[in-house]
Amino acid sequence: MGRVSTCLLVRHGRTTANSSGVLAGWTPGVELDETGRAAVGDLSRRLSGLPIARIVSSPLTRCLQTADILRSQAFPQIQVQELDALGECWYGAWTGRALSELAQEPLWRTVQDHPSAARFPEDPKHRGESIAEMSARAVAGVRAIDAEVEAEHGPNALWLAVSHGDVIKAILADAAGSHLDQFQRFMVAPASLQVVRYTQRRPFLLRLGDTGADLSALMPPAETAANADAAVGGGA
Repeated sequence: MGRVSTCLLVRHGRTTANSSGVLAGWTPGVELDETGRAAVGDLSRRLSGLPIARIVSSPLTRCLQTADILRSQAFPQIQVQELDALGECWYGAWTGRALSELAQEPLWRTVQDHPSAARFPEDPKHRGESIAEMSARAVAGVRAIDAEVEAEHGPNALWLAVSHGDVIKAILADAAGSHLDQFQRFMVAPASLQVVRYTQRRPFLLRLGDTGADLSALMPPAETAANADAAVGGGA
């Protein structure tokens, strides 16, 4: 087969929690700040003109606001689909606490150095989850939607997913063939764009941390490479 559908992964725009250094998690009502809205608006202008077939979002407010800005400014004909699999990691008792305070916790080093072994402690208000569990449901969710989009819209379809930093890093680690313990090496800024193309043989990571580049190269070509093989010798 040739080229298959391509997923454009967008992290939500900046929030007040981001700017104040708080781990928002599943805290309800966390919204984009002015800077976040402006950055998402810039991204919508760069995305405009691409033939996006579907928009899928985490159910949390900050992602739905991001998705709605993108939809309303660039793709008004598309309805946003909520997907729990793209929701933030369940940080349990860490939810709503300052990152500077969490950095003093023994678990912090596990999260940084050996995240596949990290599980966030539950409390009466917030469910806990391991990073491995978060990764498994996010990767499965993205791959399932990608297969749906390809079946419905064909092998050159582009689709958009709006999610959270750690969730996107886990998806990128999987796409790059990297162990989950290396996912902290991927830097995913607010309102940044990552692009992953899934094929029958392997995924390809096309963009990482994109916050300003021209996106016209993502337009589906008239002809596709055979068998979804990578170019030999590092060619374009």
